Amino acid sequence: MIYSRKQFLQNSAILFAAAMTNSAYADKNNKPLLGFSTLGCPDWSFHQIADFASANGYNGLEIRGIKRQMDLTKCEEFSSPERIKATLALMKEKSLKFINLGASANMHFHEGPEKEKSMAEAKSFIDLAQKINCPFVRVFPNKFPKGRTKDQTIDTVIENLLTLGDYSKSRNVTVLLETHGDFSGSDDILKVMKGASHPNIALVWDIANMWTITKESPSLVYAKLKKYIRHTHIKDAKLTGDKLEYTLLGQGDVPILEAIDILSKDNYKGYYSFEWEKLWHPEIAEPEIALANFPGVMKKHFKY
Repeated sequence: MIYSRKQFLQNSAILFAAAMTNSAYADKNNKPLLGFSTLGCPDWSFHQIADFASANGYNGLEIRGIKRQMDLTKCEEFSSPERIKATLALMKEKSLKFINLGASANMHFHEGPEKEKSMAEAKSFIDLAQKINCPFVRVFPNKFPKGRTKDQTIDTVIENLLTLGDYSKSRNVTVLLETHGDFSGSDDILKVMKGASHPNIALVWDIANMWTITKESPSLVYAKLKKYIRHTHIKDAKLTGDKLEYTLLGQGDVPILEAIDILSKDNYKGYYSFEWEKLWHPEIAEPEIALANFPGVMKKHFKY
């Protein structure tokens, strides 16, 4: 069969379009949603945070403390209905959204004042999230305490999550369990998520938290947990023996770009939230460097 030049060009265009449709980076209008955790800029004011995010191409902010105040209900920006209104106006002006509130609440406590404190904190963050139109509140699993079996602790985490899920339901907020601490193995997380089946319970996939401990491949982890993942924490690190050294994205040992590709190719619609742990590790690069680097790496990787 002989093709005319016009037919050849038409067919070539169709084949090219089809190929690009299958590419993770084809649609330049479908750019990845980028956010960062304020853990990375512990000494910045909220105005500094919003200005920087807007100027560097971010879409959202994950609030994990402001000016080192980790109880967000005590932050000036959320201290009254008037201040909340002004804060939301600033976010709108900068074309930003609140994407997650990072509570310090631990779900492994089965009784006593520590459990009461964690549950009260989580509920107060859920209330705040409702007021500022933030969809998610993050909590930790977090440890397997001595003196209790693993199954007992998993049951406790499930019970506490379900309590928070019920509390969140009428407030249009979802509680996210982060892959963190002793709960870094995919099987343990899967058992929790199956047990805590609830429309207002989901998962933060912190790829580095898991991989630096278990070395499970992102493809294996994602295959098990993908139905629960609503949010991600993105970071990279080098491992030297037992020593962990955080690096800029793509400069460490974590298969972080592989995980990002897996998410993108499966049409992940959530945020890629850069978690630069400057508050906990003051020796790492300053936020002006690290938080500016992340969007550039993502832009280059996604080719937009």
